[in-house]
Amino acid sequence: MKVKFIINPSSGKQIVQKNLDRIIGNLVLEGTANYVDVFTMKGKNEAFEEVKRIKRDEYDCLVAVGGDGTVNEVVNGVMIGKSEIPIAILPAGTVNDFAKFLNLPTDVNGFCRMMEKNQRKKVDVGKVGDQYFINVLAGGLLTDVGYKVSSEIKTVLGKYAYYVEGMKEIPKQMLRSINVEINSEEFTGEEDVFMFIITNTPSVGGFKKIAPMAKIDDGLFDVCIVRKSDIPEFFSLFLHTMKGEHIKHPRILYIQTSKIELSSPKDIQVDLDIDGEQGGRLPATIEVVQKGIEIMIP
Repeated sequence: MKVKFIINPSSGKQIVQKNLDRIIGNLVLEGTANYVDVFTMKGKNEAFEEVKRIKRDEYDCLVAVGGDGTVNEVVNGVMIGKSEIPIAILPAGTVNDFAKFLNLPTDVNGFCRMMEKNQRKKVDVGKVGDQYFINVLAGGLLTDVGYKVSSEIKTVLGKYAYYVEGMKEIPKQMLRSINVEINSEEFTGEEDVFMFIITNTPSVGGFKKIAPMAKIDDGLFDVCIVRKSDIPEFFSLFLHTMKGEHIKHPRILYIQTSKIELSSPKDIQVDLDIDGEQGGRLPATIEVVQKGIEIMIP
């Protein structure tokens, strides 16, 4: 097997980074990999540009070492480069929603066993404009928290860094709602909303049941839209969300769809978060590329 590691050295879990040499050594010594190449990214979009250039038969597997943003760059590189090369994920970021949903190993032995077995799963990929995402697209309240937290704080506090930043932001953003026009086969209408989340897995931002009905290979997104509410109702909704009991709440619009169009009034700027990174603005058409990419699984 010819393997290329795409490494983000600034990702939060330093223990994973320290295990990299052992992982690469084991893959070679055990005969799982007969050729290993390593690319260490130094800045944003470097992983994307590197992967986009790779030809279809150049490698048998790409290993993304980092968080959700690193995985997003590798996925975009494969999709836009049309190489169809399978991706293995070594989770080394702060939250790693997609990797945790698939229960991907972070230890040396577990990861090497997964590579040895070479078992793959075709999963859906989201497309918005000329960008792709594998886990989530979101906008509105708190969706900018991920890139307001410094990498140093994330390394120390892990996913709790997001919760701390979120608690600081809620009072500032609580009175802000967005008028969004929604157009899909399942629902059409205008809503005043606090946020919208379009996801491929149940887990978003460390919350395991944001989209409890989501599956990664059913050709559908799960769309969770939080309608405008007062503060007591919002915190009640938050508690329901922790238990995965929010989707029938009157302040929630929850639909499953393969394509959705979102827009807002022209004088309102609504930024999008794509897999934890800034990713354009509304209006946007978001659609599923069913089973668009192969992921290594345990």
